Amino acid sequence: MTSEDWTTPGVYEVVPGVHRIPLPLPNDGLRAVNVYAVTGPDGPVLIDSGWAVANARELLESGLREIGAGLGDVQRFLVTHMHRDHYSQAIHLRGEFGTTVALGAEERWSLELVSRPGRKAAEEQVALLTALGAPDIAEKMHSGNRGHHDPAEWELPDEWLKSDQFIDANGRELEVVETPGHTRGHVVFYDTANSLLFAGDHVLPTITPSIGFEPAMTPDPLGAFLQSLAIVRSRPDVMLLPAHGPVVPSTHARVDELVEHHRVRLDQMAAALAGGAETAAAVAGVVTWTRRERKLSELDVFNQFLAVCESGAHLQLLVGQGRATMQERDGVRYYAVV
Repeated sequence: MTSEDWTTPGVYEVVPGVHRIPLPLPNDGLRAVNVYAVTGPDGPVLIDSGWAVANARELLESGLREIGAGLGDVQRFLVTHMHRDHYSQAIHLRGEFGTTVALGAEERWSLELVSRPGRKAAEEQVALLTALGAPDIAEKMHSGNRGHHDPAEWELPDEWLKSDQFIDANGRELEVVETPGHTRGHVVFYDTANSLLFAGDHVLPTITPSIGFEPAMTPDPLGAFLQSLAIVRSRPDVMLLPAHGPVVPSTHARVDELVEHHRVRLDQMAAALAGGAETAAAVAGVVTWTRRERKLSELDVFNQFLAVCESGAHLQLLVGQGRATMQERDGVRYYAVV
């Protein structure tokens, strides 16, 4: 498989007993999410579930059929984090078949917020945009009417996962490792005996994961992410089975690239502060985005939102490192280099 064709629908054997099933995403630049089926006589264990939309369900059902199972045969869902493209189909199918759903324990904070009746999508991040100096983007997000969450999509799981748990998945021992950063409750699953890492969105082979895109935000999501990368880097190198992108042979190689990427970005944002930018929005307008090095104004509203929030995460880490200071005035955060 190559990075150009990893989204092609089908069932792909990673190693004997583990199959990758890419499922489509609606209105998402990522195009697909990988669901991994660990097969065995007691029915498959699925790592992540996809977005609860009709075509994703159809492709999951047909994929399972190819490996001799049906939706009702799934033993349990092991979900890496609470984002809709990983979690919502598991909750939907649990309602239909009673399948057990497990999720990282620290995701409880966000699920409790997101399941409030009447809550608008990305409500907390829209408020954050104003604090980061981007009221114009906040207004566009608000007026864009991204809609209300259906609380039923955000029901709590059956089991909360924490580090040092071991899960039997059809004879494979999967170790749970908490990897906060992308979300505060993100977990990965190590199959150490077979040198596999089911990485969710923690380590992605072709893109950098967004940081702290969640309702219950933490003070330093980028710092947490880099610490989580260090945990993964300290373990033996294994094959990387990501949620988005092709399977690749080395997790360590990609971790090193991600660490270097954020080192460079921190330096770029410190330079933007030195050049006169004061808010995260102003910094986001100075640096460029994506591999095409686009300006902030060239991004769509949702990606402008992500860019400003990620700039805020980098600036907060610069503060934590003693390289910058932050003062809040009239509800807006202003940064300066030390």
